[in-house]
Amino acid sequence: MKKNRLSFALVTGAALTLAACGSDEPQSNETSEEPDNEASASEELETTEVTLYGVVDTQVSAQQMIAEEMGFFEDEGLTVESNIVQSGPDIGPLIASGDAYASFETTITNITLSSSGVDNVIIAPMANISGTQAVIAHPDYEINSAQDIEGATIGMVQGAGVTIALQNMADELGVNMDEVDFINMSPTDQIATLDNGNIDIMAAWEPWVTTGVDLGAEFLFSGSVSEMPEVQGDVDWMQYYSTFQVTEDFLEDNPNTVKALLRALHRATEYINEDREGALNIMDDVIEHLPREQIEEIMERNDYSMEVTDDLREGSDVIAEHLHNMDSIRDVPAFEDYTDFTLLEEVLND
Repeated sequence: MKKNRLSFALVTGAALTLAACGSDEPQSNETSEEPDNEASASEELETTEVTLYGVVDTQVSAQQMIAEEMGFFEDEGLTVESNIVQSGPDIGPLIASGDAYASFETTITNITLSSSGVDNVIIAPMANISGTQAVIAHPDYEINSAQDIEGATIGMVQGAGVTIALQNMADELGVNMDEVDFINMSPTDQIATLDNGNIDIMAAWEPWVTTGVDLGAEFLFSGSVSEMPEVQGDVDWMQYYSTFQVTEDFLEDNPNTVKALLRALHRATEYINEDREGALNIMDDVIEHLPREQIEEIMERNDYSMEVTDDLREGSDVIAEHLHNMDSIRDVPAFEDYTDFTLLEEVLND
């Protein structure tokens, strides 16, 4: 690999930190259906005040933030306080402590907590975020075939979910991963070392992937899309989802409140898909330290849907096996042990 320095202006942690802020009142989306007040009135809410924990990014909490900004929670008779944290891994301890009885995170967190006996139940998927788990390369590292990855130095977080996409790519395209040199490092360090030429490839997630691409790196593939020479277009190398989960007690004690939350989130999902520009305006206001163009690109990598699919189940099982093989969890929980879509089905069928 050539050691020429990229035009990577090293991005500091402060520049990549995401922060929540207020926003101007967005325009209403005429295509979003108004709530069925008659149906809602027949279901008295057990509690109207709810605290929702989430992450300031477009993968995990887009619907949460849009539902709040658009007044969808309020339309359901709810007073919602959103506690937004900077990083997804911060949500797990909050769930384990009991503070986050209703939260947004990913299937990796759900599986890890379930394996540890922590009470958390996925009640709805939010988005397929497989496209945000990706592999990018230094522009001087030539890849004319997948086998050119052999001999590369790859920076990544040991055991990260993107490993699944990397291994599936290797299996399909005949890459011997034993010939690859892996270095355990954070996404921030990956950006820096890709800049100075000490690694050839980085495997990470958003916003780091788009940050690297915007600064000059070459996109190779993600869990859902490939730009490898042998495969161009959609692939099925990983199925990874963001989720909405609650504790079993909250679910049992507040079914009508949970359904109201799900209705508001479903409206937000429709809003994202029917008025992407309006959704982007909201996310641009909330996510201060990423440029609008980058936010838009990241959102395009996500598939926002609350439909429960076979991919959700199968992808979760693959992730659970991966975590177990990496000794990240003691036991592999059954999908049914940490999911309950009963109320979601009622909401979607109303």
